Amino acid sequence: MAPHAVTRLGRRLLTVFAGWMLVGAATAQTAADTAALESQRAAFKQAYAAASQGGDSWRALATGLHDYPIYPYLQAAALEHDIQLIDRPTVEAYLRQYPDLIPSDDLRRHFLQELARRQDWDNFQAMYQPGLGDTLTCDALQAKLAGSAPLDFNKDLATLWTEPTLPSACDPVLQAAHDQGLLTQERLWARIDIAADAGKGSSISALLKWLSPDDAQVAQRLAQALNDPASAAAAAPSWPNTTRSRQAATLALVRLARRQSIAADAAWQKLQGQFAFTPTQRDSILNALALFHATDYDSDALARLINLPPSAQTDISREWRVRVALAEQNWTAVMAALDALSPTQQQNDEWLYFRARALSELGRSSEAQTAYAAAAQQSSYFGYLAADHQGSPYALCVRQPAVDQQGEQAVLAIPGMQRALELFAVGLLKQARREWTQALANADPATLRQAVNIAYARGWYDRAIFTFNNGPALSFYTLRFPLVPQDGMVAQAEQAGIDPAWAYGILRQESAWVSDAQSGANARGLMQLVPATAADVARRNGLPWSGGDSLYDPAVNIQLGTRYLAQMAGRFNGAPWLASAAYNAGAARVGQWLDARSSLPPDLFVASMPFKETREYVARVMYYSAIYDWRLHGSAAPISTRMTPIGQPYSRPDANIARKDMTCPAPPPAAASSVPAVAASVPARAAASSSTKAAAEPAH
Repeated sequence: MAPHAVTRLGRRLLTVFAGWMLVGAATAQTAADTAALESQRAAFKQAYAAASQGGDSWRALATGLHDYPIYPYLQAAALEHDIQLIDRPTVEAYLRQYPDLIPSDDLRRHFLQELARRQDWDNFQAMYQPGLGDTLTCDALQAKLAGSAPLDFNKDLATLWTEPTLPSACDPVLQAAHDQGLLTQERLWARIDIAADAGKGSSISALLKWLSPDDAQVAQRLAQALNDPASAAAAAPSWPNTTRSRQAATLALVRLARRQSIAADAAWQKLQGQFAFTPTQRDSILNALALFHATDYDSDALARLINLPPSAQTDISREWRVRVALAEQNWTAVMAALDALSPTQQQNDEWLYFRARALSELGRSSEAQTAYAAAAQQSSYFGYLAADHQGSPYALCVRQPAVDQQGEQAVLAIPGMQRALELFAVGLLKQARREWTQALANADPATLRQAVNIAYARGWYDRAIFTFNNGPALSFYTLRFPLVPQDGMVAQAEQAGIDPAWAYGILRQESAWVSDAQSGANARGLMQLVPATAADVARRNGLPWSGGDSLYDPAVNIQLGTRYLAQMAGRFNGAPWLASAAYNAGAARVGQWLDARSSLPPDLFVASMPFKETREYVARVMYYSAIYDWRLHGSAAPISTRMTPIGQPYSRPDANIARKDMTCPAPPPAAASSVPAVAASVPARAAASSSTKAAAEPAH
């Protein structure tokens, strides 16, 4: 080899070796930075636990955390714990140090509440800021009264007066307003009408003491109509035919129809000749009677809906006309009811599907296929049912938000995002969501996409679901329907004997991947289990149980949730669609519906469920199950195979089932060039890796 060639080779080797050294140094630095960050997080968790117990012991544990983004949360936690002991200078010192942070807003609000409890009105007035809610607004008015300043109705009370209900903190203020002569009969009746429109009988009752005796008797009828419509309807024959009596009678009949449609019918027969109801009141009563006879599926329900005067019809009554006709399988009546829908309603995917269904049942096959084809363009439960009837693939136009490293760095530079991500990392999820919302309140779509990419890469999956919830962003399916292997869903579902795609669909609908979700009924975690139910499931299955808080651990929640789902499915021959309905509305209620309409095909049975929430719940879960099936396998078992006829045993999809391809039936909607389309037939796992980076609901 020539000497100059050797020289060139040596230079290349030196260059490569230098590159390796730089890469190695960078890798070592990255590892060191990661270790340092994990050390900070561990120290923060210890310090936060101490701060949450009050006092200053947390400070020793927080040595070296002063530059950590969520350090201010430590002192705030200690101050919040000691809220009844601290003084105004201590709080104001924190507010001056961190004037724009969420913990400062919370601390101010909570300290003002404490000052109001102490009735320390001087310090309260010094720290009060408007816009902190009705309770503190009324506390501020109490502070004003304590200083002997009179109230001004227009300045102090006019806005509060329009609220249907007010907190107890407002009671002394309203009493003072009455004593000062501000609560005139005209103003009292204005508030009574607001409360009546909102259905708040208790608010009306609270005002009775300030009305004249005659007016109090009249207002009492309105409160009775709202609080106890049956007794009000029974008493109404003794009421005079006045404007206010007609208002009360209308309220009573409408509310009674919701609860006892037959009793409301009988009351209407007595009262319609006694009171000179206005056309609007008459329409309201007739609509309620027809609607709630329909939800009860009474024998004359369809005739009532058909015969409603046009002025008494609403979108809801027109939809129920379709549902009752479907429940009767009266396909001629179904077509007539569909034709009576408003133009906007007729474009709804549910009614597009049932129009095709009716055409098919009426023997108009060619028209039916055309209608099915139109409905099958929709990526939805009804669109997929239509595709099953037509034998076509499922519509799914998939996109991936492009990763922009420069854009991500810009997002990571936002202080609020730094706090949000660290709060998530240390398990303070509620605080993390609040910081996220505040940091991105005015962000443009590109910034939001980069923020979601960052969150998803760190395991914060619900951000994609709540951010990509409208417009073209809905097509980010791999982010909106995450697969989370570390939580063990597939393995746990398999062990429970249920389809993992269905279990994922339930989880997605129940919590949208918010692992600390908690409902008003105390259902907790990803699959929304009530602690008592979870304890029973654990006992039945020989699984460990360590209390309600363990349901916030995704692995525990999924283990118990899949067993409970299997238990529910077992009550309905394994049918996932019926078990889904029971998961939402309760097994006893679904049993009642089955007793009444068990001869219906599954799609008609779902459409006839009386609860809007449950109808939509089942539709979403079945649709989400298909999406998750695609995410797991690259194709989906037909929704129709999950919708087994009532009474027929359900079998999970196996290797022999003819699966559905997911295809984009038309050019995807216009979007920014940074959102490239992805062929729906790309294996879902590959797509996922390339992206990296609501009748009262029974509790379970």
